[in-house]
Order: sequence, then structure tokens, then C-alpha cells
Amino acid sequence: MNVLSINCGSSSLKLRLLEVDASGAAPLAEGAVEAIGQDAVVSFQAPGEPPMRDTKAVADYGAALSLLLSLLGEERVRSIDAVGHRVVHGGAFTAPAIIDDEILREIDAARRLAPLHNGPSLEGIRAAQQHLRGVPMVAVFDTAFHASMPAAAAHYALPQELTLKLGLKRYGYHGIAHRSMVERYAELARVSPQDVSIVTLQLGNGCSATAVRGGASIDTSMGFTPLEGLVMGTRSGDVDPSVVTYLQREQRMSPDDVDQMLNHNSGLLGISGSSPDMATLLDEEAQGHPRAHDAVEMFCYRVRKYIGAYLAVIGQMNAVVFGGGIGERAPEIRRRICEPLEPIGLRIDAACNATLIGSEGTFSSDSSQIAAYVIPSDEARIIARDTFDLLSRPHKHTSSSTQ
Repeated sequence: MNVLSINCGSSSLKLRLLEVDASGAAPLAEGAVEAIGQDAVVSFQAPGEPPMRDTKAVADYGAALSLLLSLLGEERVRSIDAVGHRVVHGGAFTAPAIIDDEILREIDAARRLAPLHNGPSLEGIRAAQQHLRGVPMVAVFDTAFHASMPAAAAHYALPQELTLKLGLKRYGYHGIAHRSMVERYAELARVSPQDVSIVTLQLGNGCSATAVRGGASIDTSMGFTPLEGLVMGTRSGDVDPSVVTYLQREQRMSPDDVDQMLNHNSGLLGISGSSPDMATLLDEEAQGHPRAHDAVEMFCYRVRKYIGAYLAVIGQMNAVVFGGGIGERAPEIRRRICEPLEPIGLRIDAACNATLIGSEGTFSSDSSQIAAYVIPSDEARIIARDTFDLLSRPHKHTSSSTQ
């Protein structure tokens, strides 16, 4: 089965065409449109063909998908048997679902909890339905991996009536990426996924940590929305809730003002005052900029704090796994996160760590009790495989959040 995996971000659309069967998935082509708008960056790559990269105006997600399908070419487009879509917030869904009108309504209803992501996902789905009429489509939900969290981790200490009425719980995000790291770690360590007890770190512009025991998520740093948890590019992460009401009173900020500040003007950008980009901040720190140093230190401290907390949650940790743009490409950040954790049994090989930039491998020392890995997350492969698995089932699909 040839499956087209589509991942719509807050301003990007990425796709990959894969040939999938019961034994695995092989990539056939991939492309992306990033920074959708007047100066969108378009890239495309297929095996045996020269890579393409260009800048052009791309108005919206529909135009982005149309452009990438044209780059795929008629023959490859005709070969598409199914489409899998990443959907950030699945609400009550705990498994992939074949997309129909009811599923679209439920994705739309969850948009209020993840407006920056579910909206683009819906646009991507509708564009795909228009361009690929009659091709079955599946929604794969980021929140589904975290549905295994126990109540103690998933619930807030709020009045139960409000919790039930409004769905106030910790849903967790980046679930497809974390699951990808878990499954690949199991392959590399040659253990069953059910024997995996690790901490996975998805560190990019958005950041999250997940405690995994028995191959399942038992806690994660993001909560009701993707704002909770680690310091991120422009998001604050954990903040005392009273800060919100204090700002509203003292600065006369509206709820929208506070939301804008916490999601778009905080994190690495807010601390440094200069950039949300970790590579830029490391350069500025090396030049002696104190606020860049503060941003990097706070980022590493918060990640380290969560690793320590999750050691207590898991009980016995096999490994810490780094993924995402920062996790995969910033050895200095990995070093500063890991070196202070030597007392709990994590020791790194500095020379090995320095060589892992965008590549897979382990960088813990031979004497380390806890392994340290870099494993680039592969969301497209998980989406394609889930799509294949669901559509290959012999029974008839019925729309359900508990399938």
C-alpha cells in the first residue's frame, strides 16, 4: 500500500509518500512547504532525483498541498492508496480513525484546545479530500499515545464538576514523535517495546518530555495545552497560574494579551530578548551575551529537572532519548543537560556526543547505568504504518473515539 503521510504545522505542510506493508515502510518521495505565505520555502526529494529547494509565494495549506502534489508527479499521485494525517488534538480519541464527516466534526470541536494546530490539520485534510477524491484517509492523533497516563498524572487538582464538564485534563502532545523514539529505541536495544522504561525528549521550537514505562506513556510535560512543561522557543512552559491573574490586574492585560505573551513572547525569546533559536543563542552566549546565557541555562535546567522527576515516576530508567531539532543537533545542550545527572547514574562519552549531529546513536559511556541516545523522531513512518494497519483490518470501521 502506498500511503501519503501529511503533517500540517502552524505554518508548514510536510508530506512523505511511503510504500507500506506488514514488514515495514520504504520512502518513495518527500516534500515540504515551510513558512507558508509570501516567502515560503519549498523543498522536495525523491530517491535517485536531485533535491529541489526554492522560495515562492504559497497562499495557504491548499496551495501548499497542490504544489507538493505537482512535484510528486502524476504517476506517483495515481499510486496513492491512502492518506494519513497528523492531528495534534484528538480529544477523546485513543486510536487512529478513518476520516468521515463525524470525525471531522470532532477534530473541529477539539480545535478550541489546540487552535494553532487542529485548524491547519483540518485545512490539510479538506485540501487532500479535494485533490485526492475517493482515496481513504486516516487521522492519527498526537494525544493518543498519552491516553495511557494514569489518573494521578492526567488530572488536575480542580473541582471535579468543572473537570468533567469542560474536559480539563492533561492530554499531552508530541505523542507520535515520542512513540517513534520508543519503538526505535526498542529496536536498537533489541528489547520488546513492553520492556522499555525510558525518558524521551522532543526538543525543538516546541519541547516536551515523556516518562515511558512498559512501552507506554505514564506522564508527559505538556498538559491541557502544549504550553505546559519545558521552556520552549516562544512558550513559557510551567508558570504559577497566579501569574496570569496578577498580570491581568497589575498590567491590565486581557486574557488574549496574556495568552499571546505566554505562547508567543516568552520562552527562549522572552528570556534572551533576541531569539527563539537555540543555535543563535549558543553563538550569542559564546560572545558574552548574559541574557542568551540565562536562556540556555534555564532551558537545560528545566529539561534536567523533568528527567529527575521522571526517574522517580518510572522507578528504573533504561535510557534518556533525545529527539527534535535541538535534541538531534545540539551536542552542547545534551552535554549541559546530562553531565549534572552523573549522580543518578547517567554518564556520557563527550567525544561521542560531539559527533552526533542529526544522526542516530548512543553517547553514554560504557560505565553509565543509564544509556543516552539520539534518535531522530520519524512521525511520517508512524502515521503511514497506522494508516496501513487500520485500513488493512477486515472488519468494517465505525466512527468511535474508543475503537
